[in-house]
Amino acid sequence: MGLQPTGAELEDKKPQTESWKQNIKIQCMSCDFMAYSKVCDAQTGPLDREVLHCSGSLELDWDLDKEELQEPGASIDHTQMQHGDCQRSGCSDPGPDPDPEFMEPIPNSVSVSPHGRFERLQEDPNYISHFTRTAGHKGQRRLHCFIFRYFFAGLGIFVLGILVGWFTHTSPKRPTIPSPESSDLLEELLRGIKADKIDALQKSFSSLPDDSEESRAKYLYRQWVGLGLTDVHLYNQTVLLSLPGSTPNTITDRSSHQCFLPQGTPCDQRGPTDLLKQQFSYAAYSAVGSVQGEVVDVQYASMEDLRRAQDSLNLTSQIAVVKLGQAPLLYKLSLLSDFGFRGVLVYIDPCDSPPGRNIWQEAFRVTLNPGGKPSIAGPGQSLTSVLVQPISAFLAKTLLSSPSVGRGGDTCTPLSMPPNKERKKITLTIGNQMAYKKIYNVVGYLKGKKNPDRHVLVGSRHDNDQGGGTSAIMTQLIAALTEQTKQGWVPDRTTVFCSWGGTALGNIGSYEWGKDNSVVLQSSAVAYVSLNSPVRGTETLRATASPTLLQLTTDIQRRQLLSCIRGGNCPGPNVSSLQLPGDVSFFANELAVPTMEFAFEQTKAENTETTSFLSEAQFSAQSPGTLDPLFKFHETIAKMTAEAILRLVSDPVLPFYPLDIVLDVQNKLKDKNAVSPSLLSSASSLRDRAAFFQSEAMRPANDPKERDPSHVRMLNDVLRDLEKSFIVPQTPAGVYRNLLYSLPGKTPQFSIVKFSQEVAQHCGGTSKPAKHCSANKEALCHSTKNQSLSLILRALRSAERLVDFGLDLFENYPSGSK
Repeated sequence: MGLQPTGAELEDKKPQTESWKQNIKIQCMSCDFMAYSKVCDAQTGPLDREVLHCSGSLELDWDLDKEELQEPGASIDHTQMQHGDCQRSGCSDPGPDPDPEFMEPIPNSVSVSPHGRFERLQEDPNYISHFTRTAGHKGQRRLHCFIFRYFFAGLGIFVLGILVGWFTHTSPKRPTIPSPESSDLLEELLRGIKADKIDALQKSFSSLPDDSEESRAKYLYRQWVGLGLTDVHLYNQTVLLSLPGSTPNTITDRSSHQCFLPQGTPCDQRGPTDLLKQQFSYAAYSAVGSVQGEVVDVQYASMEDLRRAQDSLNLTSQIAVVKLGQAPLLYKLSLLSDFGFRGVLVYIDPCDSPPGRNIWQEAFRVTLNPGGKPSIAGPGQSLTSVLVQPISAFLAKTLLSSPSVGRGGDTCTPLSMPPNKERKKITLTIGNQMAYKKIYNVVGYLKGKKNPDRHVLVGSRHDNDQGGGTSAIMTQLIAALTEQTKQGWVPDRTTVFCSWGGTALGNIGSYEWGKDNSVVLQSSAVAYVSLNSPVRGTETLRATASPTLLQLTTDIQRRQLLSCIRGGNCPGPNVSSLQLPGDVSFFANELAVPTMEFAFEQTKAENTETTSFLSEAQFSAQSPGTLDPLFKFHETIAKMTAEAILRLVSDPVLPFYPLDIVLDVQNKLKDKNAVSPSLLSSASSLRDRAAFFQSEAMRPANDPKERDPSHVRMLNDVLRDLEKSFIVPQTPAGVYRNLLYSLPGKTPQFSIVKFSQEVAQHCGGTSKPAKHCSANKEALCHSTKNQSLSLILRALRSAERLVDFGLDLFENYPSGSK
């Protein structure tokens, strides 16, 4: 029988025996990841005689963490085993991976040392302590033995009573929840997202008796509350909207007196179906009235196209026929206005249109509102001095007298006016009307626990004509995520679900809500996940993300492509940081919040240069069931978006990659002859710092288990704010202020460098176009290439200082100790 401690000794040792646990971290150098393992039970032999085998070298790290010691047989925290090439000889098959929240019970053959390690008492696992006693009288020995037995029995009952009372009054532990990194939680979340559920939600949403925006917004509000969101708000604002007039806009050939509707139908053949088409045959916030002039073919309205047209005729007060695509429409209109045009007819060349989509006799709607409430003086004003009208390709062919017949088989001849062809003289009449109407936003919160003031925004739209099933996908995501919270999962950060109104006429709802909450969003917004138009085709899966999120977006897309919808012949990841229209623009352009969006499109990936910005055209929306009858494409987008949300709200360290930003910048500075040495040096310096920031050497510093929570929070703030360094004060019309988003082209290039070169050529080339530079364009006209490069240099240095701050944080606080 061993020596027993006194009561005072018990009290001294009690805190020690209640506060230690052991984690054994095994790193196999041949593996690409860090694996965690626990020590096998000692039932196969002494612990020190076991050998740990690994295909490479092996390191054992001890991570000491104080936890409450549980009674024998109860579960104590243990770490999850990730199987690489490492195995232990002599250990039996451990079976399935253990839960990461608990450890195996401590074997009887080991004890907890004051240093937190499992140690054996002696070399012999069956060792029993023997003590030398002084010989005494046999009766005395029995009496002493009897007394000691009753004493220690009473003491044991007393201690047992204390323990029972302690555990009785201690709050029960929460049910075991898979860690966010565990694939179990993700798989469970994705299993809850089904195509038939999205289909049912879409049918319910589209069958509302009242099709007004107010009715749709209130319906979503009730749905979200019913799904378990406890904090849902319905906002409304009265804004000035540009709507079609009581009579259609027309284009009249002055020589033949033939009048055409925008889709190409003669005015005297107008039928009932043309009334619906009128809703999608105008440019919102265009100037109104009539203008006469000659038709001028300017192709895509690039600077080269405009100079070519200027060489042959006077462009003042003429009417341009311009193709949509390759550059933002607002930028093209600013150039056309500077060259003196009074009217603009916009169309989509059939060679640029998605395959299988017949737009030959379809007009469309565009908006000239850059975002938010229109900045106009009153109902009689407009956002431009130019009359703008979208037309069909058929009408464009007629006005240009083009011999092209469009797409034929595998070849396509672009529309163009034949040389030396007599130009038609036309009259353009636009009668749009202004009206004050209410728009509605629905905003709901799924609160986080550790960092509730850090928000991941998920945005969709509830337009009845452009939604494309986005409201159904959003509601399905809310249902799937709230179901996981009912099972015990608690996110780290807060998810903010937003359904915007007024999107089609200039992202009015998102801009106004964003501006109203901009002070809070500057510090709270972590990322914006967009569902602006998730299924606008079935040809190509395209992902767009800011450079910070390129890696996460690529990983998610690659994972989903493993189970391709059509089976086999699946494309590889198609991820870019191209500027796209939609509600994402305010958060990317004004707040520099990292953004991401998944969408199916009808265009080929290799046609990005010519087809980019075609999404600015708003056609009469096809039913989601027509594009995707089985709703499988909708399901894929929903699952990819759900995985992104889960990572963003649950990862202790945000899945942002600063090195991707620098690589993107250096890729745009490849032409070393066109940039200064200081700019290249600054980019190289930032790359070195960002690479170290993500290196193996910094892995312990990035491990939240090894750092104080406040320092992890500071690290995440550095990652979140890095893109804010790349916001510039002024850019050409329609171009993002965020330098990290680019325009399509064969050669990667900063958009402000590309357009500043064009503007400098335009305003400094000849005196004729220069006199048309308006006063508000004066600063833009004098933005030279060097000035643009200086803005990029300033952004790089700002980002470098922010990364240095993050590195200093690690150096000053190398561990989690305070």
